[in-house]
Formats: sequence, structure tokens, C-alpha cells
Amino acid sequence: MSPLRQYTLLSALTVLLGASIVIALSSGSVSVPVSSIWQQLLNPVPGIEQQILWELRLPRAMAAFVTGGLLALSGVIMQVLLRNPLADPYILGISGGAAVGALSVILLGVASIWITQAAFAGALLSVFVVFGLAGRQQWSATRLLLTGVVVSAGWGAIINVMLTTSNGNNVQSMLFWLMGDLSQSRTGSWHFALLLTGLLLILSQARALNALARGELMAAALGVNVSRLKLLLYFTASILTATAVTVAGSVGFVGLVIPHMLRLLGARDHRWLVPCSVVLGGSFLLLADSLARTLVAPQQLPVGVLTAMIGVPAFLFILHQGARSR
Repeated sequence: MSPLRQYTLLSALTVLLGASIVIALSSGSVSVPVSSIWQQLLNPVPGIEQQILWELRLPRAMAAFVTGGLLALSGVIMQVLLRNPLADPYILGISGGAAVGALSVILLGVASIWITQAAFAGALLSVFVVFGLAGRQQWSATRLLLTGVVVSAGWGAIINVMLTTSNGNNVQSMLFWLMGDLSQSRTGSWHFALLLTGLLLILSQARALNALARGELMAAALGVNVSRLKLLLYFTASILTATAVTVAGSVGFVGLVIPHMLRLLGARDHRWLVPCSVVLGGSFLLLADSLARTLVAPQQLPVGVLTAMIGVPAFLFILHQGARSR
């Protein structure tokens, strides 16, 4: 793919991101005109529209963009690290560990205070458990993948026990968190700083990622320190995924579908695939959350339901197109 087409693709995705933000801010059970959005953002006027934009929709849109960007970036990393097209940010059990931590504080009745910290702690615990078990003897993508799948199954069993032994008041909160929900999500400046840091860090390793995607022997022959690169990729993807899960719960298909969609469009060079994934991932989750707020308004659906409804046919289409191209 020529540099001009790469620039064109990134520019088009940037325009899509801007349109997605406008849609997210204007849509909902109460529609807000686009002209009012610009007025309220540039010169806020006290009233119902200011409250809707600044207290509800803008924080939620920021959370959707950060979560989508983190998951898409982590998906790119995982697919290169494991050299598996079905790899996604949750394949190594990170979401399961985070879910156990979050559901534990919901059961204890202190979710409003500790749910973010508990989810992040559970995710980090899963990261170190998988790494300790997979890397004790020999570091390999296959060993890491198998260990992650087994640990994820273990977390799933614990989650099922929690759900079956909980009372009805807690079960709905647990299910919404497990399906991915942005209704209570909030982000701080450090979330954006982490996303930018991860983006720049992975971009600095883009050439090495291109080599690793062709195999470890090829990467080593080209002078890449494969062991150090794999450690960097594993812990970077883990931190990004853990942060995304603490913001919105387990939102599926973003990290799986977005990288494949961009490769189908021709962005195979990681110098372009990485930034395009962040932009498209954020746009995708913004649009999915807008649909989640409007399809059955005034009720709201968990955003994870919409990403699955969109992601499943999208992934099947990508598989079909890939088979045709081969």
C-alpha cells in the first residue's frame, strides 16, 4: 500500500472519528442540535443542554474513545505476539481476573468505591499468573496462549459460582459489567496519557513488529531482540487491556475485529496499522455506544451487546473476503 493511500486512510478515519464524536454528543433520548453542541462546548450556557453534554454525554464519549483505542491497540499487539488471527485482548484471561475483582466488591456492597481498583487488581493478578506459569520453563507463543486459555476458564468458573450464589439485586449489576457498560464510566487525564504512551511506544517498535509478524527466526535474523520485544508486548498489551476493562467492563470484539478490518483495507505495515487501529477502535465504540443509548431509548443497552451484534457479522465478512482474496 502506497504512502499516499496510507495517508488517505488515516485522514478518512480521523474524519470518521470527528463525525462519531458529534453523533455521540447529539444522540440519545433527548436530541441536541449540532449547533448547540458547538455553542455549549465553546461557550457553555447554563441549562438542560449544558448538563446533558458536560455531565452525561461528553464524559461517556471520552470513556468510549479511550476504551476503544486501548482495546484496538492491545488487539494489534496480541495478534502479533501470539501470531494468531483469533487473538484478542481478553484471550489471556485478563478480563476474567478483572471480572472476579469487580464482582467481588459488588457482592460486598462497596462497588461505588472500590470497583475500579478491584478490577485493575484482578487483571494484574491474572497477568502475573499467566506470565509465571507460561514463562517458568520456556517462553513461547503456544505455551502462553494455552496457559491464558486455561486461566481464563478458571476465572470463568469462579464468575459462574458468584452469579449463581448472588441475590437478585446484585446479579443485574454483575451482568451489565460482564457485558460491558459505559453508563457509569468516567476517565481522567491519565487514561489519555496511557493511551498516548502506549501508542508511541508501539510505534517505536513498528519495524520490529513487521519483522516479528513474519516469524521469530526472521525477526532474529533482522537483528530484533525477540525475547525482550515479546516481554514488552505482553506487559504493554496487558496494562492497556486491564485499564480498558476497569473503564467499561468486558467489551468484546473491538480488539479482534478492528485490526483485521484495517488489514483488509490494506494497512498491514504496523507504522500505519497501529495509529489507524486506535482511531478506528475509538470511533467504533463511540458509534456502538450511541446505538446502545438510542435503539430502545429511554432504556439503555450494554455497549458490549452492540459490539457483539456488529462484530460477529463484520468478522464473518472479513473471513469471507480473506478467503476470496486468497
